[in-house]
Amino acid sequence: MGSLSIWHWIIVIAVVLLLFGRGKISDLMGDVAQGIKAFKKGMQDDEKTAEKPEPVKSIDHTAPPSTTARTDVGSKAV
Repeated sequence: MGSLSIWHWIIVIAVVLLLFGRGKISDLMGDVAQGIKAFKKGMQDDEKTAEKPEPVKSIDHTAPPSTTARTDVGSKAV
C-alpha cells in the first residue's frame, strides 16, 4: 500500500488526460519550451551587453568658476 503500482499510474495519467486534454498539455509544453528559449536568449543578450564597456564620463576642470555672487546667502525671508 505504500507504493503505487503500474495500474495506479495508468489511472492517474488517464485522469490527467481527461481533465486537461491532449491539446492543452501539448500547448503547455510548447509554452514552456518557448519560455526556456526566451530565457536563454535573454541571458546571451545580457552577456553581450556586459562585454561592451560604457564610455568613460569625465568632468571638465578647465571651465572658470562663475563670478556672480549669490544674493540669497545669509538673508532671511520674512
